[in-house]
Amino acid sequence: MDRRAPRQVTHVSVALAAIATLSLVYLLRHTSPSCFPASHPLEFTLSLAPFPRMSCDAASRRVVPPDRRLAKLRASPRWRRRTASLAASAFPPLRGLGLLAAPSRVLCLAAGAGHAVDALRAAGVRDVTGTDLVDFPPLVRRADPHQLPFSNAAFDLVFSDDPSAISGALFPSRLAAEAERAVRRGGGIALVVDREIETASVAALFKRSRVMDVKDVTLDGSQVRLLILQSNGTTSIPH
Repeated sequence: MDRRAPRQVTHVSVALAAIATLSLVYLLRHTSPSCFPASHPLEFTLSLAPFPRMSCDAASRRVVPPDRRLAKLRASPRWRRRTASLAASAFPPLRGLGLLAAPSRVLCLAAGAGHAVDALRAAGVRDVTGTDLVDFPPLVRRADPHQLPFSNAAFDLVFSDDPSAISGALFPSRLAAEAERAVRRGGGIALVVDREIETASVAALFKRSRVMDVKDVTLDGSQVRLLILQSNGTTSIPH
């Protein structure tokens, strides 16, 4: 028994070495030596194989220039509907209250891909900044709404067309305080809120603002409420 054990180990080792050699030969015969196909030497491509065979196959997807990606989004029906509904439902009340005009400095919170940023610029507002937890250039930059990278009173209006901006925030009171810090005295804070949520409970989060109006608006086919507040002053929050 003791004599046969070394022979069995030797046989297994030879078999594993043979399998490894065959696998290496297969990879060398079936793997491209370059990440670039011969017909298009200057283009990055991604293999459509379900599992990568080499590092080139596992590379990131082709990077689409931001301007081209934005152009594609603007051409989509959903983008056009959202932009049109913002212009028709959300912006007129803000203009009527004197909180939105062409020279206004506007901060869009929870801006997503930038629907509101694009709609505001299309409406003639020249200075619009969009922020979200994930950047989406060229319209949206990454920023934590609980700790905004802007100075006190930097904006005339803080706006969000995302109903989950407050309800889905990790610390809603902190987000509200940051919005009040970033807006100037007499400026506006306008938030879209789900109709199932009491606007009074949302307004109570804003300690240095008063409610100016609550409007029922339609955004992209959904009935929501627009809560409009006016800032009574700024508060300094340590960072």
